Amino acid sequence: MTDSLFPNLVGYDAFLSALKTRIRTAQVRASLAVNQELILLYWQIGREILQRQKEEGWGAKVIDRLAQDLKREFPEMKGLSRSNLKYMRTFADAYPAGEIGQQLAVQIPWFHNCVILEKVKDPQTRLWYIQKTIANGWSRNILVMQIESRLHERQGGAITNFERTLPPAQSDLAHQLIKDPYALDFLTLGEEAQERDLERGLVEHIRDFLMELGTGFAFVGSQHPLEVSGKEYRIDLLFYHIPLHRYVVIDLKMGEFEPQHSGQMGFYVAAVDNLLRTERDDPTIGIILCKSKDRTLVEYALQGSHLPIGVSSYQLQSQLPPALESSLPSVAQLEIVLNTAAASIEATLDETVQSESDEALPS
Repeated sequence: MTDSLFPNLVGYDAFLSALKTRIRTAQVRASLAVNQELILLYWQIGREILQRQKEEGWGAKVIDRLAQDLKREFPEMKGLSRSNLKYMRTFADAYPAGEIGQQLAVQIPWFHNCVILEKVKDPQTRLWYIQKTIANGWSRNILVMQIESRLHERQGGAITNFERTLPPAQSDLAHQLIKDPYALDFLTLGEEAQERDLERGLVEHIRDFLMELGTGFAFVGSQHPLEVSGKEYRIDLLFYHIPLHRYVVIDLKMGEFEPQHSGQMGFYVAAVDNLLRTERDDPTIGIILCKSKDRTLVEYALQGSHLPIGVSSYQLQSQLPPALESSLPSVAQLEIVLNTAAASIEATLDETVQSESDEALPS
């Protein structure tokens, strides 16, 4: 029997769905408004502290006194600690009134701002990370990782022929999605590792690799088969970039870039364009990911290709600062220490066994 109160369940479901969407949108807007008001308050507090210190000659200890007095007056309010008041002062000093940095900074959470203030000193680079955080919705941990891996230096750093092989608007966007080098710190590969080992490691850690590739990549598959003239060829890694509406072919090389690599990639890109690409997809691009490369060699090799190809390198582990690296023992030194320690332990065990054996003998 149909409930007279709900004669059209389909219509009701649509109505309920629309209300849910509206409520969620309002919640997001309210949350953003609260965040903006809070950050503006922090900026105003920081500005007042700066002005008073300048005009009244107050020293750094005034922040300790302020933290105590404000906490006593507003015991339920978080964010009035001594360290946070210092961040407010730094925040106000970094973004004077009316600057675009301040306008963008209110669009990200306060502790994201603190991370950027602490880890990034250049104003333009700070602005870059704020814009990327807004565009990609980075969590604080992801933001820290991107800063520590110096993403602003790596993004768009690959050698490509996109300016010549893609329309201007597509060329700029495609160039920005490729980094150099790629940080593959999550992999542990030995010196004898082959390309198949590198590929297997990336697939096993596909979530980490997608994070390193950047926003918008969808994993299609590894060793993706392509049949051309009755013969099967396989692509190391195939992705689809959703915002750019194009396939992205990645060919892995464990060694240095060689000129013939661009010819092989050109074949893969052409095959994907002809076999997989539809009318809704933009031209496929190829990324040759190698351990090292010579810029002149790459530029010469890409001049002969009319298909969009980029060449980038990768790092399997973070590079240590020279001062720290020089202070660490070498592999040979470690081997000597370990061998010495092993010999010492073995001698001690032998003495212990002999002693216990002597005690066990009848007198």
